[in-house]
Amino acid sequence: MLAPPHAAAQHGPRPLPLFLDLVREQTRDDLPRRARILEGLRAYQAAPRTGRLPKMPVIARAGRAMLRHYGGEGPPAVFVPSLINPPAILDLSEHNSLLRWMAGQGVRPLLVDWGDPSDHAPAQGEDVFSHASLLLPLLDQLGESVHLIGYCLGGTMALAASMQARLLSLTLIAAPWHFAGFGEQARAEIGALWQAARPSAERLGLVPMEVLQTGFWRLDPARTVAKYEAFSQFEPDSEQARGFVALEDWANDGAPLTFAAGRELFEGMIGADVTGRGDWHGVDPKLVGVPTLEFVSLHDRIVPAPSSARLPNQKLLGLGHVGMIVGSRAREQLWEPLAAHLSQAQQS
Repeated sequence: MLAPPHAAAQHGPRPLPLFLDLVREQTRDDLPRRARILEGLRAYQAAPRTGRLPKMPVIARAGRAMLRHYGGEGPPAVFVPSLINPPAILDLSEHNSLLRWMAGQGVRPLLVDWGDPSDHAPAQGEDVFSHASLLLPLLDQLGESVHLIGYCLGGTMALAASMQARLLSLTLIAAPWHFAGFGEQARAEIGALWQAARPSAERLGLVPMEVLQTGFWRLDPARTVAKYEAFSQFEPDSEQARGFVALEDWANDGAPLTFAAGRELFEGMIGADVTGRGDWHGVDPKLVGVPTLEFVSLHDRIVPAPSSARLPNQKLLGLGHVGMIVGSRAREQLWEPLAAHLSQAQQS
C-alpha cells in the first residue's frame, strides 16, 4: 500500500497526492506502465537508508548563511548552491562528492549553507538579491580573493555578488539568467502555480518545498514519473539503487523559501525576466572582470540552455541538471574541467 499524503518525511515525492495525479496523467492509456511506476515508488519508500554525511565545520557566518570548510590546500573555492533543495547535492555521498574531490585539487572548497528561514523569522523578508548580498560578508571574512562557483540559482546569486566581491574567478553551473529562455508555456504554467500558491505563502511568510517541487515537475513531467518506472527494475542492493535513493531523498527534501525570495523568483525572474532584461540591481554579466567559465547543458530540462547567462567562455555538456553534478560522467565532463579552470585562473 502506498504511503499516506503526510509521508514526505518517510520518503516519497512531495506532495504525494499531486505526484499520483501526475502518474495518472502520464499513464492514462497504459495501465501496466502505471503499475510499474507505482511498484518503483513503493520500492523507493521501503529502501534502506544509510544516512547522510555529517555536515562540515562552519568557519564564517552572515545572518543565517554559513560557510562550511571541506579541507584542502590553496586558495578558497566557494560553492554557492541554490536556495531550492539542500546544498548536499554537492556533497551527496562519500564516493560521489564534488566538494570532497575538489579538496585534493589544489583549492580549499567551502560550501555556502543558507540555513532554514523558518527558524529565522526576520529572514522571511529576504528576496533573492538579499541572499546574494549575504555572500559578501561571508567572503570578506576569508580575508583573501576567492574562486566563486554557483550552481543553479546559486549561480545567479554568485553573478550578482561578483559585481563587488574580491574574486580570482567566477564559474556558473546550470545558472538561469535569461528566464525568457524557459519558454512561454513553461513560464505560464509555473506562473499559474504561483498565483494559486501565493496567498497561502504570503500568510505564512514562506514558500513550502511542495510548491517548488510541483513547479519542477511541470518542467519535465514525463521524466518525473519515468525514473520511478526505471527504479522498479533495479536490483535492491545495487550501487545503482543506492545512488537513486540518495538522490531522490535529496530531491524530496529542502527548506522553504522566504516569501520575498519566492515572489522575486516567480514574478520578477520567471515572470518578468528582470535579469535577462538587464533590470536587476545593475548586475550585468558583461561587467565581470575576472576569468569566467559557464557550464551549460543541452539536455537540462530544469534550466534550459537558452536561459544561460551567455558568458563568453562556455562549456557545453550533454548531461541533465543534476547529472552534471553527480552522474556517472560528471567527473569527466564537469569536475575535471572545473579543477583545470581554477588552476589556470590562479596562474593568470
